[in-house]
Amino acid sequence: EMEAKYTRRMQALRDELDLRRKTEIHELEERKNTQISELIGNHEGAFGAIKNYYNDITAKNLTLINLLKEQVEELKKKQAVLEKEKADVLRENKGLAEPLHEAQEQVAELQRKLVNYYRDKEALVNSKAHLKIAQKELKDLQWEHEVLEQRFSQVQSERDDLYQNFTRAINEVQQKTGYKNLLLEHKLHSLLSLLEQKEVELSEILAAADLDPSALSLVSHKLEDVLNSKNATIQDLQIQLARVCKAHNDMLQTFEAKLTAFGIPLDNLGFQPLSFPLPGQ
Repeated sequence: EMEAKYTRRMQALRDELDLRRKTEIHELEERKNTQISELIGNHEGAFGAIKNYYNDITAKNLTLINLLKEQVEELKKKQAVLEKEKADVLRENKGLAEPLHEAQEQVAELQRKLVNYYRDKEALVNSKAHLKIAQKELKDLQWEHEVLEQRFSQVQSERDDLYQNFTRAINEVQQKTGYKNLLLEHKLHSLLSLLEQKEVELSEILAAADLDPSALSLVSHKLEDVLNSKNATIQDLQIQLARVCKAHNDMLQTFEAKLTAFGIPLDNLGFQPLSFPLPGQ
């Protein structure tokens, strides 16, 4: 029974597999037939396109061949005409040989004359070019000469103005500086004289008063304060005097540098500028 059972099952499985195989074979054949049909259609389309392409080329080639045949016929006709014209020209050439020889001799003579003409013409062109260059150089030199004359006149005028301004400024500065220096020195000498006089008077007063040491110490301190104040004033005046002298000397150096820059010798001033020594020198 088991053998019969498995035999039946095996037969059923075999029938099922056989049916499945037949179904897959049928589907495979259908796909194959479909692909074959598509390939046949594609090949027929490509073949038709190629056939049309080559038919077009054949038609064009035939047209071109016919056209070339017509052109060959025309060229043959033209060649025959040219051969005839060539024979006529040869006959004319034979008749023109002697005049040609004479013309060639004339041409040779004219060529010799032409060479001389070109040489003379080139020499003339070179001479004109040199003349133009010389004229341009002359104009440039004349223009430079005029410009230099104008610059020379301008520099002379600037030199004269600078010389006059420098002389006037030197005189004014010397007058102002000298007057201020005299005032400062006079004031300084007056203060020194006054200080000496006050010291003498103070000594006489102290000797005549016969003060006690405490009062004398107080008076001495006041006197020292006054002396310190006067010394500070003297020092300030000396500083002002040194500043004025330095400004005057700097101004002289500036004017000398300007004169040197404009090419004016310092001897042309006609006097020696006074350079004040700084206080203490």
